Order: sequence, then C-alpha cells, then structure tokens
Amino acid sequence: MEATRETLRLFLCGDVMTGRGIDQVLAHPGDPELHEPWVRDARRYVDLAEDEHGPIPAPVPDAYPWGEALAELERRRPAFRIVNLETSITTSSRYCVDKSVHYRMHPANVGCLTAAHIDVAALANNHVLDWGTAGLLETLDVLDAAGIATAGAGRDLERARAPVVLTAEHGRVLVFSFATDDCGVPPDWAADVGRPGVWLLRDLSSHAAGGVGAAIRAVKRPGDVVVTSIHWGSNWGYEVSRRQREFAHALVEEHGVDLVHGHSSHHPRPFEVHRGKLILYGCGDFITDYEGIGGHEEFRGDVVVMYFVELDPANGRLIALDLVPLRLERFRPIRCSPAERSWLVDTLVREGIGRGVDLELGPEAIAAHWTG
Repeated sequence: MEATRETLRLFLCGDVMTGRGIDQVLAHPGDPELHEPWVRDARRYVDLAEDEHGPIPAPVPDAYPWGEALAELERRRPAFRIVNLETSITTSSRYCVDKSVHYRMHPANVGCLTAAHIDVAALANNHVLDWGTAGLLETLDVLDAAGIATAGAGRDLERARAPVVLTAEHGRVLVFSFATDDCGVPPDWAADVGRPGVWLLRDLSSHAAGGVGAAIRAVKRPGDVVVTSIHWGSNWGYEVSRRQREFAHALVEEHGVDLVHGHSSHHPRPFEVHRGKLILYGCGDFITDYEGIGGHEEFRGDVVVMYFVELDPANGRLIALDLVPLRLERFRPIRCSPAERSWLVDTLVREGIGRGVDLELGPEAIAAHWTG
C-alpha cells in the first residue's frame, strides 16, 4: 500500500492489554496481587509465557510489547494510530468484586503506549473500570498527561460520548467509542449525568443506532471522516450476528459513519466493505499476556493483525486495506511464518468476508481487493 497525498491512512488494531503479566515485565511493575479464581499473582502469567517460549528479559524497555510492529508502523507512517486499550492504568486497590478478571498497569509504565505513538485509546470496554471509578479517573489523567486522547469513557456521559477530534492534512477525523450490552460490561459501569463511566448501549436496536447518529450530527462538519470504535460480542467464534450486521449497516447508511472498528473477540473476525465503507467486525487481540494458556487453540489467538486502512478524506470511502499478521511470542508480536499468513487468509475466506472481497497473500501482508 503506497500512500498518496490525497489519501488518509489509519492504523487500527484490536485489544491492547498491557496489564497483569505484561505490567510485571515492564520497568515499573505494580502490585501483582490478583483476585481471579485460579491465579492470585500476575507473575504467574509471566511464568506461563516463559514455559511456552523461553525467558523474557525483564525488565523490558517500554517499546518491547510492540515488538516488530514498531518497524511496520514506521515504514507505513499512518496519519493516526487508534487502539482499544483494555487496561486500567492505576494504583487503585479497589477492584470490581463482580468480575473475575482485572487488568491493571502501573501509571509509570505508560511509556509502553507512547513508545508506539498511539493517538487515540478507545476506552469503552469491559476492563477499563476493573479497579473502580478511582481507577478510571486515574487512567484518564495518566493518558491525558501522556498526550494520548481518549474516547468512550469519561467523568460523565457527555464526555464519554464526546469524540476525539483529530486534525489531518485534508480535514478532521472524529473517533467515537462505545460498548454494547453483550461483551461483559457491567450495567453499572454506564456513564450518566454526573457519573463517570463508559458509553454503554443497552442493545443494537435502530433506536440505539439513532443515538449514536445524534452524537455524530452534533459535531460533524462537512468533510469530516467518522470512525466508530465498538466493543461488542463474544470472545471466541467467527459468527457475526444478524443484529451486529444490521447495526453496522445502519451506522454507515443512515448516520454518517465511514469506518466501523469492532473488537472484543480474541482473534480476528470477518470484515466487509459496505457501500464503500469498511466494517471490521472483530480485530482480535493485539497485545496480551495469554501466552501459554491452553484452550481455543483452533482460533490461533496468538496470530494478531495490524490493520492499515486508506480512506478518501473527501468522502470516507475505502481506497486500500492491508492486513499485516504477526505472532505473539514472549509478550511481543513477531513476524508470522508464510504458513501462518496463509492460514489467516484461508480462515477469513472460509468464514465469509463480504461479497466481492478478495484477499491477496503477499510476502508480509494481506491486501484486500473488492468490487463496488
């Protein structure tokens, strides 16, 4: 994919989970105590990863969790970098007692995000309040001080619904973030008037889509490109539900959305190009400490994907899409083998990428081509 002066290139990925085991190998590990049914110490996740692939040279530098992705980012030089940050950044000890898994990174380790020059962290997900309201507020403060804009969570509903406004060479990019009711977000995490929390949709009805559309219309100007970052659905499996498709189509057809950035699944799910607009139903994990944990091997959760999206800034239509697969090893992404890249292509095709979309397997990337 070669960028031109007339296009807008974005980098997107799925879940960035820098807490727990990854936090423990960084320079400033936080309190390792966990409140999970099976694991009580975050360092156990380091042990599992090392049992699988060998020693991790802790303490690692800030850039370490991005591995070979950093060279790819430097080579492609996207205008903006957007991730789903599924980790609270806090020293709070008040964990959510109704959840069994809690992600927390020490604030002094925020350099692992700035090392990748992340522009936007979508926060509407099911881990950002793992350590309570105090943990959320500290997360917002830490990211703000680090120069990373946030969407989808805030000190009240108005700020949770507010987009990040990015200024590009040829116009603005608006990034909204919200979660749906089916991905494990506790109902009482919903932001409200005077109450911190996340922008939570109770369902995927036309009414809910209309609410998103109203938030978009309140700030959108002619020529703006709109990205909606959505945390939704289950962790495993390739099925994209009918209501997810209808909701995403409504965002594109009726509410001015140019790119749907879906996440929550632990592995990449199908995508489609609908009326010239890209819908990523599930980008999969990107940075995690799941290495060495058994189960669901058929989904290859260790194969992660960088999405480089090129849009027409005049109308938000998709011009080019490259998928760069990597593999997680010792808590960092490294280059995939040809067999692993081929497996990903075969899997996405089998599971039903949109009509008229073809995937071309290259030496390092997968290029998407489409008609219409």
